[in-house]
Amino acid sequence: MVGTIKDFYAGGNTAHGFVSLMESSLQGLDRIYILLGPSDTVKSDLIQSMAKVMTSFGYECWRIHSAADNESLDSVVIPLLKIGMIVGKDDYINNLVLTEGTLQYIDLGDACDLTFLNQQQETITRLNDQMEQIYQQAYAGFAEALRIHDEWEALYIAHMNFQEANELTNEYVDTLYGDRRLQKESRVDHRFLGAATHTGAVDYVPNLTQGLKRYLMKGRPGSGKSTMLKKIAAAGIERGFDIEIYHCGFDSNSLDMVIARDLGFAIFDSTAPHEYFPDRATDVVVDMYTRCIDPGTDEVHAEVIGVIKERYSTQMQQSIQYLTQAKAIQDELEEIYTHSLDCSIIDRIKDEIQHEITDIAALAK
Repeated sequence: MVGTIKDFYAGGNTAHGFVSLMESSLQGLDRIYILLGPSDTVKSDLIQSMAKVMTSFGYECWRIHSAADNESLDSVVIPLLKIGMIVGKDDYINNLVLTEGTLQYIDLGDACDLTFLNQQQETITRLNDQMEQIYQQAYAGFAEALRIHDEWEALYIAHMNFQEANELTNEYVDTLYGDRRLQKESRVDHRFLGAATHTGAVDYVPNLTQGLKRYLMKGRPGSGKSTMLKKIAAAGIERGFDIEIYHCGFDSNSLDMVIARDLGFAIFDSTAPHEYFPDRATDVVVDMYTRCIDPGTDEVHAEVIGVIKERYSTQMQQSIQYLTQAKAIQDELEEIYTHSLDCSIIDRIKDEIQHEITDIAALAK
């Protein structure tokens, strides 16, 4: 039987810069392989290979995607074996608070022709500097988009019925949890369900909510969706349930989804850029606008809202274009790194790691 795959992000290109939630997904692991070396493609291929092998053995795998290139993986976690593999990216590993014995560094740079790379060092440095500058422009653009989004939210907050919002939240806390409690400390996983990538916004809502009862939250910016999700997450944690908290890939301080798998539910912000509609018999729509916002708000402020939406859309598109430029530079760098590789050494390293992990899996049975 093939193991299940859960897809999500642990890093995001946000209005606050690059934000990493990677450490949360690594909690409780006994062994973490950290892949070093210049080529992100080689590291991703190794992670992809590991995920494929372990799912073929029937193990659940978490595939953690790269916001820089959605086709690439930054990590794979095999929760049952308590094993993880991540790219040795500074944003991920610099602040890891883990016991040293759990970390195993693998330097894929051993497969590179160092003489060739030294000859290309000036070009590599120039391209890396250009890419960093472009990312900073993208982050500045996202920050400006967030300021515009705050204007959008403020308009609806001014017409919010806070008593209704609190009552609606309490109703759903009761619906989702009732009197159920567990006598244990909950595990809390912080993740991103989607990300701003060079191809635009990407999300994994269908994958992450497979087999769960889904509550699709509808509403406008500022209608209380994130606040309600934070309270629902807090209620689950207080009751001892394991909770998956999915942050917004644009504003990491905001939440987009909460999942309690033990209770079989997912409740999420189902508005653009991750807009979904009920397509399962058990899906429920939670209409925040109708319940919590003064009637007629859309109509009265239609002209102002239209201007804000246009400004926001333009700013987001410009920022995504910067990510596209950064990806093009990354592709140039990968061409250099790939040219320096000895594939036979990469294959040997891959085989060694696979044998080591399959041995661990055999002992675990």
